Amino acid sequence: MIGIILIAISWGLLRIEKRPLSAIGFNKPQQRLIEFLTGLFLAGSFATLQFILIAYFSNFGWKLNSDFNVTTFVDSLRWNINSVLFEELIFRGYLLYKAIEMLGVRNGCLLSAIAFGVYHWFSYGIFGNVVQMIYVFLLTGSFGLALALSFAMSKSVILPIALHLGWNLVTILVFSNGPLGAQLLISSLAEPEPLSGVEQFITSILMPVSFVLIVGWLVTKKVRYYQRSTLE
Repeated sequence: MIGIILIAISWGLLRIEKRPLSAIGFNKPQQRLIEFLTGLFLAGSFATLQFILIAYFSNFGWKLNSDFNVTTFVDSLRWNINSVLFEELIFRGYLLYKAIEMLGVRNGCLLSAIAFGVYHWFSYGIFGNVVQMIYVFLLTGSFGLALALSFAMSKSVILPIALHLGWNLVTILVFSNGPLGAQLLISSLAEPEPLSGVEQFITSILMPVSFVLIVGWLVTKKVRYYQRSTLE
């Protein structure tokens, strides 16, 4: 429901400027479907690898949650979709479109990334813990930058929605790492072994940062391909 409301608001704001909804990428259905499926798969694969590594380092396995059922799945799916649509249509929708138009791609995307990082201080409720605030800002801000770049380069909100949704679905719904508690898979051990400093770095920093860099590289490569195709 929230997604429909925000799309309607975006449409209204664009109509005031006499511009279509295609200005934020609700067009070219075949291309957008490919972008959506690609983004969903890429982000889901990275998130899956992250949790496989966590289990490997902590010497535990993942097992099915016996309490997980269709109702839990539907509720979790709805929550994940709503939260992603809310964040993407706020941070990578009309406002980013206008920021890029007024400030340019680089400054517009940086502003969006900074706002996304600061937003998570509020959504995570971590004010007062400076170290945690810095970590969350860098992590979510860099993720937000990748999503902003994917919007700018694809000229559509569809790709960032897919990347964000793929990551969140695997993280929260599949591996139960989020505000919804136990979901599809849970740890086979009540208290897994703690990760070492190096293992924490690999799973909590290296994996997310690698995802951001690969998304940036792929999006840039795609844009250069289309530019060459246009010139030819």
